[in-house]
Amino acid sequence: MKKFHVTFQPAGRRGEIAAGKTIIEASRELGVELESSCGGRRSCGKCRVRIAKGNLAAAGPPPPSEPLSPFQEGEGKFIGAEERAAGDRLACAAQIQGDVAIFVPEESRGGRQVVRKGAAEKSFALKPAVVLHLVSLAAPTFQDPRGDFERLKSVLVQTHNLPATLTIDYHALRRLPAALREGKWQVTVATWMEKEIIAVEPGMAESGVYVLAVDIGTTSVAAYLCHLPSGRLIATETMMNPQVAYGEDVMSRISYGMTHPEGLETLHRSLIEGLNRLLETLTAKCGISSQAILEMAMVGNPAMHHLFLGIRPDYLGLSPFPPAIHQAVNIKARDLGLQIHPGANVHCLPLEAGFVGADTVGVLIAERPHRQQQMALIIDVGTNGELVLGNREKLLATSCATGPALEGAHITFGLRAAPGAIEGIRIDRETWDVSFKVIGRDTWSRDATSPTAKGICGSGIIDGVAELFRTGAIDGRGRFASNLPSPRFRTNGGSPEFVIAWQRETALEKDITITQGDVRNVQLAKAALYTGAKLMMRRLGITRVDKVVLAGAFGSYINPRSALILGMFPDCDLKKVSAVGNAAGDGARIALLNRDRRREAERIAARVEYLELTVEPDFQQEFMDAMYLPHKKDLFPHLGGIMGRDIPSRK
Repeated sequence: MKKFHVTFQPAGRRGEIAAGKTIIEASRELGVELESSCGGRRSCGKCRVRIAKGNLAAAGPPPPSEPLSPFQEGEGKFIGAEERAAGDRLACAAQIQGDVAIFVPEESRGGRQVVRKGAAEKSFALKPAVVLHLVSLAAPTFQDPRGDFERLKSVLVQTHNLPATLTIDYHALRRLPAALREGKWQVTVATWMEKEIIAVEPGMAESGVYVLAVDIGTTSVAAYLCHLPSGRLIATETMMNPQVAYGEDVMSRISYGMTHPEGLETLHRSLIEGLNRLLETLTAKCGISSQAILEMAMVGNPAMHHLFLGIRPDYLGLSPFPPAIHQAVNIKARDLGLQIHPGANVHCLPLEAGFVGADTVGVLIAERPHRQQQMALIIDVGTNGELVLGNREKLLATSCATGPALEGAHITFGLRAAPGAIEGIRIDRETWDVSFKVIGRDTWSRDATSPTAKGICGSGIIDGVAELFRTGAIDGRGRFASNLPSPRFRTNGGSPEFVIAWQRETALEKDITITQGDVRNVQLAKAALYTGAKLMMRRLGITRVDKVVLAGAFGSYINPRSALILGMFPDCDLKKVSAVGNAAGDGARIALLNRDRRREAERIAARVEYLELTVEPDFQQEFMDAMYLPHKKDLFPHLGGIMGRDIPSRK
């Protein structure tokens, strides 16, 4: 197969790439991170690059005039005539057909996302599935020539109260003869659920072993390493979900798996390889071997669950969205290619229904609304929003496609939560001056001494649109007011926009703005969440909630005040709105360390009633009403003191 020399600048990465591959495929091969929110479907425009002129490649002669496939009609939605003449292309559309040097502009470079998934302090009894037993046994004799396993099992049954049905893992069996003799018939035995011996080590181990909880989110992955027998959290490590390169949201990845011959294997392998790299980082940080990890618990939405297990998720994308399995799954880590102890098991928590998965079950066993009298609304905000409503009497769950707008994608200057992203915005109603907070800097823009802003992340766009509404710059329909007395208000191609950061305040060669289209995308996302909550409240016959819990890494960094202004959830006293961090990850950790909570998870998953929003007869009308800020009809009395002005009635 013919190959061509490809160079990426300013990274300086270069290599030989097969003819016909797209620029974004070449970037993956050469380790160059490009933004791509839509998974190569040419619908986001985030992967724009520029064909370098002159001898930028610094390797041989200048590239030929036609090193790429012809410009496609779909690219024209994002690249104007002048930009096209300058050599701009979409990396997901342009195919390599000659030696080429490619310049990646600042806004298209994929920075390392700041993944905020720290563990919360939770109180629960320690009752892990993996238990260590210190065993001393007699050496074999002519009078007692039993096999090593039978000899070990006899002691475990008689002196450690383990069942006679105890079995041994194949890898542990291979290790057993040497371990017994190296330890002079004293060994440390690890059992799983009193059913199976999964590890045998010589001597009386004093350092203990480790177990791992993993939360596989659509956008990010978090791992929590715990010590046994103490149960203490040792370290936390996070990463971007490597599947983001193949699609920003769940449906994009399902589509990728269905439309590419090796799509499922590519998605599965990318995740497993990413987890193994995460393991390397985590264990190196702690100075331990990954072979010391004897169990893993995993949570994730149904699509992430299936892709992790290598199960085709195709039917999750088709009504009525059935998963391959609802109940919890236990599988050997080695069967998945995970590089932990070969005898280790992976426990996947049960799924609910639709797109409500093991991550929501994790939230439930962490927050336990089923044990409370208060009517709680729990919202796990992410690319796919999951909601739970109820108390000890009844629980409802639903999911809604909020899309990636709330995480910065599909926003004109949208950016993941990486250094340089604007994460907080304030607008002065009198002067229209803007101050903003950038990830990576402790000060707000008025105090900053150098330009660093590269774009706006999810929490920033929520703040920004809420501030535009609070100050009257946009009305309840989300439309910009006309003739506002500030140069920050302007039109671009006939569409209004508001300047958040002037060029001098950014690391780009342009101003950073919030456009009419950005406001609309936020409205669509917030309307999905509100509609889900509203329809669940109606099903339960209630008109208010006692408290709102924002879960998830992203939910923890949303300003509750801004979320209420937008109407992301029904009216509630802000004192009753809390952020609990990554509750799904906390649930995985609890299930890892308490087997009773695993059984509780099974019971809850069977008990929760799933509400499919799209089949509700008035879903569309409720959704349209929720597009208004904060809502077309529903009242928000708690906004009175926050807005500082009356909200016009739209009844």
